[in-house]
Amino acid sequence: MRTEGGLGEPIIKAVIYGAISGVIGFIWSLLNIGASGAFGFLGGGAVGIMVIIGSLIGALIGVFIGAVIVLIISAICSGKTDFEPNLRVSASLMVLMPIGTFLGFTASIHYILGALVVFAVNLYGLWMLYNAVTQTLGGKEATARIIGYVLAGLLVLFLLIGFATRKAVSKFDKWGKEYVKEWEDAGKEWEKAAKEMEKQASEMEKEMQKALKEVEEAQKEEDPK
Repeated sequence: MRTEGGLGEPIIKAVIYGAISGVIGFIWSLLNIGASGAFGFLGGGAVGIMVIIGSLIGALIGVFIGAVIVLIISAICSGKTDFEPNLRVSASLMVLMPIGTFLGFTASIHYILGALVVFAVNLYGLWMLYNAVTQTLGGKEATARIIGYVLAGLLVLFLLIGFATRKAVSKFDKWGKEYVKEWEDAGKEWEKAAKEMEKQASEMEKEMQKALKEVEEAQKEEDPK
């Protein structure tokens, strides 16, 4: 990825991704897919227009916020700290907007499927970020790997919290009674998954300790004093 050439290109790229995402959201609203479709075809169309406008505004704001976040991660990994390269990385990551919006229809099939799809898209975003930091911005792979593990762990935590919240809300929702048994069965499966996650977390901790040791050794080589 080019790291220089002006701020216009990444901003235009972000606007394009935001526009594509807005158009997809508009189409989903017309087809009564997702929350926006609940208003019907006419209401859904009106909401869809606001989706396009909101998506464009969100893309413009998001690309700069994302650039600051990427810059902080790059700095931690001893990568480039100039704003323009980080803005370009942030603009490329904005491709997740249309991807996520397009896959949003899965939530209409089943909320668990929708949540898992969002989780998968976020993991893909972390993979993109890792490659951008280590290859484009020249950050240290060991440090970037540790940050990736931490962020992935947070994604898993948010996923579990989301499922737990949905379960709690469904008990008070007059339409949610049919999901109570489903959540009881799902709870048993998540208990098994939690044990597996605990095992993986232990392995991840060993990997992080190894990576930290590599970072310390690398720093000693760079500065023997």
